Amino acid sequence: MADSVAGASADPHDTPDSGRRNFIHIAAITAAAGGVAAIAWPFIDQMNPAADTMALSSIEYDVSKVPLGQQVTVLFRKQPLFVRHRTPAEIAKAVADDHAQLRDPATDASRVKPGKSEWLILIGVCTHLGCTPLFGQGDWGGWFCPCHGSQYDTSGRIRKGPAPKNLVVPDYKFTGATTIKVG
Repeated sequence: MADSVAGASADPHDTPDSGRRNFIHIAAITAAAGGVAAIAWPFIDQMNPAADTMALSSIEYDVSKVPLGQQVTVLFRKQPLFVRHRTPAEIAKAVADDHAQLRDPATDASRVKPGKSEWLILIGVCTHLGCTPLFGQGDWGGWFCPCHGSQYDTSGRIRKGPAPKNLVVPDYKFTGATTIKVG
């Protein structure tokens, strides 16, 4: 009876070769997964941007070239980038309008870097249909879009017209006293 109990509990698949068989299955699955990864990687890697595209993803600009009260337009990712050297009057006007009724509320301080409020960096594309606004026109002394009449203040905030959002402030930082890196 002891033999029958021992025989009943023994697994018929538990033979000396089962360990070897399990090892072969695990090794085959691992090799197949490695093969799939080796074949798939080139297809995945080709989706990364090219080196020339990555080079255009950020730019550096020396803002000391921009006189007080003026703006330059630099090409960034195939779009105009406004680098504006604001006057104290423009800054004061923008700060005074921080609590005005704004369609896309934002303070002037949230649109510039701390301690560098004289520099306003904006993507120069109207948020309505993508035209390039002109500076110094409109009721708020900021930008005016000639395509459909959107008007922005001296901080690039939408004040009038069909544009739904403020002019976009790109990701940028000061890398030196007068150098910015955008992107």
